[in-house]
Amino acid sequence: MKRSYDVIVIGAGSVGTPLSMSLAEHKISVLCIDSNSSAGQGNNKCAIGGIRATHSEPAKVSLCLHSIETFRTWKDCYGDDIGWFQGGYTYVAYDEGVASLLKGMIPKQQARGLNIRWLGPDELKGIVPGINPHGLLGGTYSPEDGSANPMESNYAICRRARRLGADFLFRERVTGLNITGNRIAGVRTDRGEFACGAVVNCAGSLAKEVGALAGVDLPVEPDCHEAGITEPVQRFFNPMVVDLRQSPASANYYFFQYDTGQIVFCLTPEPPILGYSTQETSSFLPLIASRMVDLYPRLANLKVRRTWRGNYPQTPDGSPILDNVGPENHYIAVGMCGQGFMLGPGVGDLLARMIAGRLTNDDAAIARALRLERPFSSKEALK
Repeated sequence: MKRSYDVIVIGAGSVGTPLSMSLAEHKISVLCIDSNSSAGQGNNKCAIGGIRATHSEPAKVSLCLHSIETFRTWKDCYGDDIGWFQGGYTYVAYDEGVASLLKGMIPKQQARGLNIRWLGPDELKGIVPGINPHGLLGGTYSPEDGSANPMESNYAICRRARRLGADFLFRERVTGLNITGNRIAGVRTDRGEFACGAVVNCAGSLAKEVGALAGVDLPVEPDCHEAGITEPVQRFFNPMVVDLRQSPASANYYFFQYDTGQIVFCLTPEPPILGYSTQETSSFLPLIASRMVDLYPRLANLKVRRTWRGNYPQTPDGSPILDNVGPENHYIAVGMCGQGFMLGPGVGDLLARMIAGRLTNDDAAIARALRLERPFSSKEALK
């Protein structure tokens, strides 16, 4: 392993690993450092695997359309089976407020290239057979969204990055940055030092702490989300189903059928549970089970195999921060708000072009929308 690199990436997760691959594709020497034992061992392995371009923020639509193309074509291009399944996403509406919100987003989403439309109740019952029909007003449907296996995907991306020349260093914690003037000259770890031409903070839930090493205050605070998985059964519906309605102790929840037959599900706590805890609770399963069975009674007899908990590195407006801030060679790709897996390949390619000085006009517009010094006044409605 060399002691000097063009770029050092801090964090080998859902964003840092594809960024390392993209940098290597640009013939930029890159070292990716992570304190875990291998790639994807942080929040990546807690992701349930959904990949959607269905967002209310246009910049995120564009980034995720790019990611979807990467996941969709991966097996054909590189041979790895990463569990890609193009089942689509549907956001269901049982009240006029949610219906109006969803319908109002469609023109803006379509303008960014998302294939999405409104389905009436009968059409929606056709793609989610057996969904509760009482009070169903319809919902949006984006058929080109999908899902993949987060760990298999991260491992595959890591393998390709290495084949392209990227280096990865595991079980090593970044402890400091060597800053000279307004430039980072190197990265210190608990085992040594590496010289570099640039540094990228892709530290996920630890982004704020890593940002402080560069003198940058990042508005990224993690909160805790739980998920679960059932026994496998024969496929009986295709899309990820998302319900935005709020109930006591919970906001939206969502579930889909994995390519190997299991139902995977997750819920957003309300109010948020701040912190870094990854200890699952006894309250999660009763809370989400009653909501899921009410929406989709066919789920009632499935056995849950396990539950787990991960962190969503949140920003004030629910969108990531991509920028070149602080020291002139310091970059950030942080605050993915639990969507790092679906954003990763798109973010990685954009950051690699930013570092290489090859931003397109569309790239520049996305970067402006997701810069650190933005007002954070709007909110991503489809978190």
